[in-house]
Amino acid sequence: MQQKYLEQVEQELKLRNYSFKTIKVYLSCLREYFNFKKFNLEKIDEENIKQFLLNKQSKKYASQTVNLYPNAIKFFYREVLKIPQKINLKFAKRSKKLPIVLSKKEIKSIINSTKNPKHKLIISLAYGTGLRISEVIGLKVKDVNLEELTIHLKDAKGKKDRITIFPEKIKINFQRLIASKNPNDYVFESERGGKLTERTAQKVFGNALQKTDIKKDATFHSLRHSFATHLLENGVDIRYVQELLGHRNIRTTQVYTQVTNPKLKNIKSPL
Repeated sequence: MQQKYLEQVEQELKLRNYSFKTIKVYLSCLREYFNFKKFNLEKIDEENIKQFLLNKQSKKYASQTVNLYPNAIKFFYREVLKIPQKINLKFAKRSKKLPIVLSKKEIKSIINSTKNPKHKLIISLAYGTGLRISEVIGLKVKDVNLEELTIHLKDAKGKKDRITIFPEKIKINFQRLIASKNPNDYVFESERGGKLTERTAQKVFGNALQKTDIKKDATFHSLRHSFATHLLENGVDIRYVQELLGHRNIRTTQVYTQVTNPKLKNIKSPL
């Protein structure tokens, strides 16, 4: 029965055009929940669900990870089994941690520490466009308009298309890289062909970071955080930044205003 339900969930998610990544996560969450509940899977047992979620929290799972489980469980009961009963679940509080942002000087240091031209371009493009790691490795030659200095992302996160900017500073090096490529080719192909893995892109950034004296716990995603923060520091309206990043909700973008708050930075310590 468990396998049958998982197949039904997968089919429903595919019909609704959910991404491969989301489908994989939802199925994994439900597989764990079914193994925990064991019997009467077709019946909603709020107490049982709460115990399951408490079990996840006790293992120090991040709040964002814990919140995936009730999303998957609710989808199963509401959309697959069509049970109208409301499931009253309080979601785990999201982390209030501020994003790790690199200064312009630190970004320059990371780029300059990279000698491989392709790796240098990966880091420069990620910072200069604010793309997610999945968008960088999934970028195709035809997505980039060098005349207009724009990138047209198709089926980005949330199955939305969006336009973002392309940095003129890397235009010539970018042209060199794609010179012999076809429009449907990936910009950054692996040595074996096909697109790079996220792990490889993370490694490229990690290796570059290690060669500098930067002590921050930065990751590839810090390039996107830095892009947003530096745009705000340059006076770009937050609504435009939201659009460039592809954020559905302005509140997601507003976290960067806390990092770049000039009024706080201008306060002198009384010491």
